[in-house]
Amino acid sequence: MPATIITTAQQKGGAGKTTLAAHLAIAWSGSGKRVAIVDIDPQASLATWFGMRAENHVAASAVSGKGGLTHQAIAGWRVAAKAAELSRDHDIVLIDSPPHADTEARFAIAAADLVVIPVQPSPMDIWASKATITLAAAEKTPALLVFNRVPPRAKLNDVMTGAARDLGAPIAKSRIGNRVALASSMVAGLGVTEAEPCSRAAAEISALAREILKRAG
Repeated sequence: MPATIITTAQQKGGAGKTTLAAHLAIAWSGSGKRVAIVDIDPQASLATWFGMRAENHVAASAVSGKGGLTHQAIAGWRVAAKAAELSRDHDIVLIDSPPHADTEARFAIAAADLVVIPVQPSPMDIWASKATITLAAAEKTPALLVFNRVPPRAKLNDVMTGAARDLGAPIAKSRIGNRVALASSMVAGLGVTEAEPCSRAAAEISALAREILKRAG
């Protein structure tokens, strides 16, 4: 059976797209899935994080579960062919696309079964998400908005949720709070479900990982 192909995309920088991709990849791998990360972001942040995993191999492998995790950094124009290749021997192919790059993002979106669009609960982030939703619609690829770095202010979150509904894309039920554990675990090349498996951050990532696969399936 071919892999589920998921692209994380957001035209606005700073939405936490790459951080979210790393934690989702670890959550899926830890649940027994064979996961391939395809990084087409020139910033190569995922490559740096994956290198940290190699440096901390013993600690990382001890808690990574039964699945597998691989990483490849390639040029955006190659992403469709590479995703198809990796699909043959992985369960999930996760493509991390760059911000501010319509052409590369379009390639990554076109190759996907589902586009995950992280959005912080702010007017600027919500407005900026429209461009990515439009790209997904043009490629006939389903999109899912995911609220990320959500502060504990219920009124603000309710207002922003209402504004996001006007964009016309589904909104994930699972939300990711503004958790320190998400950043601190990545410093060691880990995901939060490895570093702090009993934390609220880990529970949120795990819930989102399950929801994404259900929607993409």
